[in-house]
Amino acid sequence: MNLTQDRPSPLLEIHGHAHAWTPEQARAQFRSGVSGPTAGVAAGHTQANLISVPADWAYDMLLFCQRNPKPCPVLDVTDAGSWTTPLAQGADLRTDLPRYRVWEHGELVDEPTDVTDRWRDDLVSFLIGCSFTFAWALSEAGVPMRHIEQGRNVSMYVTGRQCRPAGRLHGPMVVSMRPVPPEHLAAAIRESSLLPAVHGSPVHCGEPSGLGIEDLSRPDFGDPVDAAPDDIPVFWACGVTPQAAVMASRPPFAITHAPGQMFLTDTRDEQYRVV
Repeated sequence: MNLTQDRPSPLLEIHGHAHAWTPEQARAQFRSGVSGPTAGVAAGHTQANLISVPADWAYDMLLFCQRNPKPCPVLDVTDAGSWTTPLAQGADLRTDLPRYRVWEHGELVDEPTDVTDRWRDDLVSFLIGCSFTFAWALSEAGVPMRHIEQGRNVSMYVTGRQCRPAGRLHGPMVVSMRPVPPEHLAAAIRESSLLPAVHGSPVHCGEPSGLGIEDLSRPDFGDPVDAAPDDIPVFWACGVTPQAAVMASRPPFAITHAPGQMFLTDTRDEQYRVV
C-alpha cells in the first residue's frame, strides 16, 4: 500500500453539526467508529497529528522534530506505553482518533479505527501541531476555507525539499495547500504566523513547482480542492511529514493518524496564539 487515498473522499460519517461538538463529544464519536476528515470539527479547539514509535526510535523522532520545527512542532510527548495526554483529560490515544495507520518496516499494513490490539508497551507517542488549528483565525480574518466549503479533506503534497535528518530518520517535507484569494493573502500569512506551534506562516506561495509539486489536481494525501480563478495556492508545512519519514526510514513499527483525521484536544486554539 502507498499513502495516496482514493479521491475524492467526502466527510464520510462526520455530519454538518460536527463543528459544534465539544472535543469530548468528538472523541466519543470517533471511539464509536465514526471516521472522516476533522477540518472544522469541534471548532475552536486544537487538533493534533499523532505518531507513535518504539522507545528505541523515540530519541531519533524527538531530534527529527527539533530539527524540523515547521512541519513537526511538538505539543506533547508521552511516556513509553502511555496512551494518555494532559492535552485531553480522559482521552485514549488508541481509540479516540477517527482513523489510524499502522506501519511495519515503512509499509502501510492497516488503517483501522482502533489500535488497541496493535498497541505496544514500548510505544512513545508524539502529538504534533496541525494547521487545522489556525483555520478559525483565517476564517475570522475573512480568508475562505475552500476545502471546508466543499466538504473535502485538505490537499497535501510530498515536496522536493528534504528535512534535516536525525539519527536514522530522514525524508521529504509534506505540505498542505489552501487556495487563497489575492486580497486575503496578507491576512492568511499574518494570522498563521501568530500560531508557530501549529506550523506558523506558509513555506511557499504561488507556483507549486517551487516545491517540486507537478500537479495540484493530484495530491499525495487528502482531496483535490477546487480553486477560484484568481486564487493563489498557499502551502504550509504539514504534520504528515513524519509519515513520509517512516516510509523513507523504515522503522520496524509505527502508528500514525490517517492524513486529515486528527486528534481533538481540549486546548483552545487561541492558547497557542503569540500575542
